[in-house]
Amino acid sequence: MYTLTWQPPYDWQWMFGFFGARAVTGIETVTPAYYERSFACEEHKGIFRVTPDLASHTLHVTLSPGLIPVAESCLTRIARLFDLACDPQQITDALGDLGAARPGLRLPGAMDAYEQGVRAILGQLVSVAMAAKLASRVVALCGEPVNDAPEYVCFPTPAALAAVDPLALKALGMPVKRAESLIHLAQSVVDGTFPLFPPEDIEAGMKALQQRPGIGRWTANYLALRGWQAKDVFLPDDYLIKQRFAGMTPAQIRRYAQRWQPWRSYALLHIWYTDGWTPSVDGEIAGVQQ
Repeated sequence: MYTLTWQPPYDWQWMFGFFGARAVTGIETVTPAYYERSFACEEHKGIFRVTPDLASHTLHVTLSPGLIPVAESCLTRIARLFDLACDPQQITDALGDLGAARPGLRLPGAMDAYEQGVRAILGQLVSVAMAAKLASRVVALCGEPVNDAPEYVCFPTPAALAAVDPLALKALGMPVKRAESLIHLAQSVVDGTFPLFPPEDIEAGMKALQQRPGIGRWTANYLALRGWQAKDVFLPDDYLIKQRFAGMTPAQIRRYAQRWQPWRSYALLHIWYTDGWTPSVDGEIAGVQQ
């Protein structure tokens, strides 16, 4: 067993709820007590389980035999997945009243930016539950079995997904254009042209993503938010954000959100998950709306 640490407070119930709502059958198991999933890294495949110990502020990590040779890489990715490096006091200080009610919120990451890219594309214009179902169907179509745990498969490799017939993906319940964008994404990872790690300039990186087939501004921003774990991303075009900022244009919302730099990703989370939140109606917002 391996041990990682975090700084309290940490809302594990919320985090496991977030991942549970998006769990992909065959890949992930989420319970109130632990998170378990398959993972492939450098030709090694296996499963891992993480169990938080609230008393000691530690995360107990168990790796199956297949992942032991790449344990260090797995632990690094797990720490990113659960945003363990976050300093919650720093976020609370930056967000002020917005973050005060839920200081334990963390930014859900991803084990792999490619996988998150696939899931972000599958999530376009469908519910969270349907996105998870579509991802489960893609996994069943071309995921590889895990020797350590026969009930699991690994997320499809870029090479496997790139080789799929677009019509086979369409048959799973998605438009053929979306299927083609998935295949293009996978092929770009195979070619080495997809940015699997955060670029130096996140804004430029998000704009570059939008040049790829099937990736609009929302998808690019969401991929950066979770796939790259970028800390200063805001989604002014998001449906719920537009509801929260009723009467404001995306440009006005973007200007308003500048007050939370360089932690706008956390501000976004708090706005999403704070029922009834509205922007202040003081002189600041009046200036924004001019």
